[in-house]
Amino acid sequence: MDSVIRGEAYVVGDAIDTDQIIPAEHLVYSLKRPDERRLYGRYAMSGVPASGQGLPQGHVPFTALDSFRSRFTFVVAGTNFGCGSSREHAPFALAEAGARAVIAESYARIFFRNTVDGGFLIPFECIERLISRIQTGDMLELDTVQARLTNEDRGDSFTLRPLGDVARILQAGDVFAYARQAGLIPMAP
Repeated sequence: MDSVIRGEAYVVGDAIDTDQIIPAEHLVYSLKRPDERRLYGRYAMSGVPASGQGLPQGHVPFTALDSFRSRFTFVVAGTNFGCGSSREHAPFALAEAGARAVIAESYARIFFRNTVDGGFLIPFECIERLISRIQTGDMLELDTVQARLTNEDRGDSFTLRPLGDVARILQAGDVFAYARQAGLIPMAP
């Protein structure tokens, strides 16, 4: 896990569910075949809720139509990000698209655990409602050690909740690598 990450923000609303993050019809691709794996990045954040609410104003696509990678490094969200099914593909799809971190007011518990256990993304929680202070396309800098987010375009800086023990798992790579390093499970042969 890098100590400082820079990139553009993709701002979404509250209760973004796993079917919005990666719609069920795209769960047919192999996670092991590179030509299919990249399709998870292509279709990340492509689900539009029936209400039309939640995704960026103007329905800015997370990944351009002719690309498998997103220009957005950060997803900035409201409350209950990743609610819905326990789809492990959701954090994987965001990471495959090139996202590095999600900064949300709160997470669905299973999404948070899948994110950390797989080492896919850095899941920070914000203290204040950042979706009204940051816009899609703003350039952000995240200091993962200091738990500080800076909006370089607007000159604002925000304190985030520290990662705590989650940082050690992400630093190791995933929960199994951490468990091996900590001597909780035997090293792989």
